[in-house]
Amino acid sequence: QVHLEESGGGLVQTGGSLRLSCAASGGTLSRYTMYWFSQAPGKEREFVAGISWSGSETSYRDSVKGRFTISRDNAKNTITLQMNNLKPEDTAVYYCNAGPKGADVRDMGAALYNYWGQGTQVTVSS
Repeated sequence: QVHLEESGGGLVQTGGSLRLSCAASGGTLSRYTMYWFSQAPGKEREFVAGISWSGSETSYRDSVKGRFTISRDNAKNTITLQMNNLKPEDTAVYYCNAGPKGADVRDMGAALYNYWGQGTQVTVSS
């Protein structure tokens, strides 16, 4: 069973940056398409970004394009989300999860494994 653990969240001011990490144990992340999701208070979890198993393809939610960058290091079994120019509306708990290796990153995680971790809280103050 793959275990995913998110870290790197915190409290930042508008315009600040954070770098989130997703570390895996119990499995090899190179076998999966990987995604980041966010869940704001009172809202459903939603897609933020996706990256193919090789890292050659990425996709983003429109509201984060140009500000967030997803990347992966298969040798270290980690996924990262670099978040720049943060806005109050980015405030949420952020989760990573995995989809099939052959999944299209543009499908926004249509098929996911149940590897949800505890998430990491990102709070952006105005």
